[in-house]
Amino acid sequence: MVSITTVASAPGKVLITGGYLVLEQAFTGLVVGTSARFYTVIRSQTFDNAGTITVTSPQFDKATWKYKAHVDSQGQLEFSTTTVDSQNKFVETCLKFTFMIMTVKIGKEVFNQELAKGLHITIVGDNDFYSQRAQLEAKHLSNSAHDLASLDPFCRTFATLSTVHKTGLGSSAALITSLVASLLLHFRVVNRSLEKNDRLFIHNVAQYIHCYAQGKVGSGFDVSSAVWGSHRYKRFNPDILTPIMMTAASLVDVLDPSIPRVQSIWDNEVSPFQLPPKFELMLADIDAGSHTPTLVGKVLAWKKANKERAHALWNELGAYNNKVEHHLRTLHSFSQKDSILYNKTVDQCATLPSTEWNKLKNTEEFVSLVDSFNHVRLLLRRMSELSNVPIEPVEQTRLLDACTKIPGVVMAGVPGAGGYDAIFCLVVSEKAKEEVYHVWEHWKELNVGPLLAHSDSNGVTIEELNCVPGLSSV
Repeated sequence: MVSITTVASAPGKVLITGGYLVLEQAFTGLVVGTSARFYTVIRSQTFDNAGTITVTSPQFDKATWKYKAHVDSQGQLEFSTTTVDSQNKFVETCLKFTFMIMTVKIGKEVFNQELAKGLHITIVGDNDFYSQRAQLEAKHLSNSAHDLASLDPFCRTFATLSTVHKTGLGSSAALITSLVASLLLHFRVVNRSLEKNDRLFIHNVAQYIHCYAQGKVGSGFDVSSAVWGSHRYKRFNPDILTPIMMTAASLVDVLDPSIPRVQSIWDNEVSPFQLPPKFELMLADIDAGSHTPTLVGKVLAWKKANKERAHALWNELGAYNNKVEHHLRTLHSFSQKDSILYNKTVDQCATLPSTEWNKLKNTEEFVSLVDSFNHVRLLLRRMSELSNVPIEPVEQTRLLDACTKIPGVVMAGVPGAGGYDAIFCLVVSEKAKEEVYHVWEHWKELNVGPLLAHSDSNGVTIEELNCVPGLSSV
């Protein structure tokens, strides 16, 4: 018997090191999960007809989709959409393939019996996944953190799925992961304890569906973060999914971790990670925007045409990415070994810009972190120049440099593939945070919109409907 209501959430992501390199198994990326999350709410025993699945995304215009599903006597899934005026490729792909997997795991009789009640699925994302400029303007509010915090949860976007302005937090990966998790939980395919094998199953299914919906096998760090939260990520061999990208005949044989062979072929690596205490992640949306696949395509084309030079640049950048991670982990260890000295040192750093931290005692690791990340930025700018791709555009450089001059700012950079989409900062004091917000609010060269999300190391999570502010009302 399935539960009446199931709610699962999955976080957004920020790739602070590893842009471009994370596409290759030889390198890693450091990805931080965010407090901004996608939520999927599934209700059984609705008034829909037998086998009908109704999906709504109330933040969007024209965002209700209906599907029919049934497993025939031969064990084949019959799946179709009954909505003609609007399509949702990610939701449709997710439902179809997750249902195919579930019929193998729980059997056609149980599947048909439970689906006979009908399903009503509601999917929403926290406000930070989408630009709120239209909402703020409609309410005659400024594009500031203070006014952003006054908006209701899960605001309407006044847009369709195709016209909404995203902020680059990985909305499609978080959506798919939350939907896959809630479906597998609702039908008891995975356990509510979400042990390692349950998460592996959710991860593998979500990775496949995300790749299939996008039409290519990407690096997978965004889905990985949606499942596992913050971690160092090393990608899986894309050949794992190649056979089922062509035909979905044997999904369980490639995706189900309870099969020993499946566990052996998935070679991605996840090493849990947390920012050091008192380090706070800040994020901003840049209204100019960039098309990430275009940036990546151009960089990879340059890399292919300039193999020797690119190889040297990739290796040097990979080494400095590793140094950044090492310094962050060492600082976390420092905080565990001597919290009093660590907190005192952080408080001292909060009073000076990072260029002056070498004047303070016990700051060697802090200074090394800043130096290593500055070198990462230098190498990304070099990649920009060589490939003629705006990874850290000069306009972004000026904004980032203005942020790093503020006392208490550890680093500022462009996440992931860079471009004009977004920036992030790490700060170690509330005063630094307020001063960064002030710089963003008054910056003239670019339209900088603060996001309210902070770092969150938790991955996919089971939620209680009434414990998430605003969720029950949508």
